[in-house]
Amino acid sequence: MNFKKYNNLLELFYNQFENQKSNNQFLTSLKNPTKDTYSWSETYSNIVKLSEFLNSKILAKDRCLLVSENRPEWMISDLAIMLSQGITVPAYTTYTERDYEYLINDCKPSIIFASDQAQLDKLINIVRKTNFIKTVITFEEVKNYDDVEIINIKNIFGKSDFNEKNFFNLDIKRNDIACIIYTSGTQGNPKGVMLSHGGILNNCEGAYKLLQEFISLNPKFLTWLPLSHSYEHTVQFVQIAVAAKVFYAESIDKLIKNMNDCNPEIMTAVPRFYQNLFQKINSNFNKTTGFKKFLINKTVELGKKIIQKKKLSTADKIINFLCNKLVRKKIKSQFGGSLKAFISGGGALDYEVGTFLNAIGLPTLQGYGLTETSPVVSCNPISDIRIETVGPPFEGNSVKIANDGEILVKGENVMLGYWNNEEETKKVLIDGWLSTGDIGHFEEGYLKITDRKKDILITPGGDNISPVKLENDLVKIDFVEQALVYGDNKPYLVALLVLAKDKKDLTNEVIQNEIDKINKNLSIIEKIKKFFIISEQFTIENEMLTPTLKLKRYKIIKKYKDDFEKLY
Repeated sequence: MNFKKYNNLLELFYNQFENQKSNNQFLTSLKNPTKDTYSWSETYSNIVKLSEFLNSKILAKDRCLLVSENRPEWMISDLAIMLSQGITVPAYTTYTERDYEYLINDCKPSIIFASDQAQLDKLINIVRKTNFIKTVITFEEVKNYDDVEIINIKNIFGKSDFNEKNFFNLDIKRNDIACIIYTSGTQGNPKGVMLSHGGILNNCEGAYKLLQEFISLNPKFLTWLPLSHSYEHTVQFVQIAVAAKVFYAESIDKLIKNMNDCNPEIMTAVPRFYQNLFQKINSNFNKTTGFKKFLINKTVELGKKIIQKKKLSTADKIINFLCNKLVRKKIKSQFGGSLKAFISGGGALDYEVGTFLNAIGLPTLQGYGLTETSPVVSCNPISDIRIETVGPPFEGNSVKIANDGEILVKGENVMLGYWNNEEETKKVLIDGWLSTGDIGHFEEGYLKITDRKKDILITPGGDNISPVKLENDLVKIDFVEQALVYGDNKPYLVALLVLAKDKKDLTNEVIQNEIDKINKNLSIIEKIKKFFIISEQFTIENEMLTPTLKLKRYKIIKKYKDDFEKLY
């Protein structure tokens, strides 16, 4: 597929729509698969119908706020907004009313899409206060409001007549804004990242080449990571490019069930998902005995050997054959049986977690990127996975390392800038090079991330320490759910721990013993000297986690500052 011939993302969709049999299954919600399934033809007609409605409400470059969980209407709405030359502004369903107010006042949307009553309840008061929001489009039946125009999208889809449209005759160029995606706000207020059609197409080209190595015709994708995240937002266009059958998961709690429901080949997720998976599988492995225990240990041991490209002896090869048949095949069947690869992004994948999953037959490809790069910069290919790296850069974007070790990126995939924020744009975009804030280097053409500039702790002696690395070690302890390491400009490091709900009665001595085991493998300055435990979990709802499950470090430290300081 020649991605360079497309002027915009709509041409990519239209080309694939023409290539598919019109009644082929395309989008399915696993919440209600018999009712909420759309063929390629239905998807196309609904995009056109919705666009015709939007044309009476918005002008070119008007923003349209999209607040919904993952479902077929999400992609249809996104493409319809583009077809009307509007700009999609995705927002997380987990945001509070205050978060929405900030976004709405910043981007001033003309239209709001709200999936259901629960989302509308958080938005309706803000809508009433503005003079620029004309209409709210919902995906479900909601209450009527005398003072706000509410339209159910099903009434638009239900229209029998519409004008056929050729998407190749549009005045939308590669450097036009496709969407404004707000950053997750780990360091403060979210910033609206303006991504272009060309930037996302550039990402699709790199992903397409990566996937062509191993996916089948019309592969199945399970979508779970919120589409409001730049990672999954771009993945939906990759799904179009490979003519995938797309399944939208019910919820994170039903992820494994949903994998068995649809047998996906591909699933994308953030490191927290893989960390939890590692803990659960490892915990089950530890309960085994006898020959089963021997086989499992050999599966992990020989799997690691293969990953590290070490030679297997004849005996190893025979045992590994048994491991494939009796262990890896069984593990794979628990995820639907068709899984070709997990793809990890949105944060650093712990080396031990990545090695373990690959060793037991769950290929996990780590990539790297950020919202500002549409979002992918690089990814490991399945033919040569190097777990300690984030793979070689995608074609079409240049990556170099600055004198201080910071990773800089240049190319069509780099954002056009921050919406309404020239000052912040100038800080990170210099001569077309984007300062990522990440520290790294190249090893044989593969990019390796070693630190994050803003998360680095600096000791009084001037040494740099990565708290994320230590936190990853701590959450590998069976009973530790979450951890935050503290100690910037302090004589030693301390940790805040959140224990699993059924382990709240553990003694400090038991916990200290586990921390001592971790400390044995750390340098003197990295050792964790003291800790305290809190009962409250960090969640999206209490605003201690971003929607992609990253710690909102500055908020947690602010809340527990006194507890940290008492340890010194």
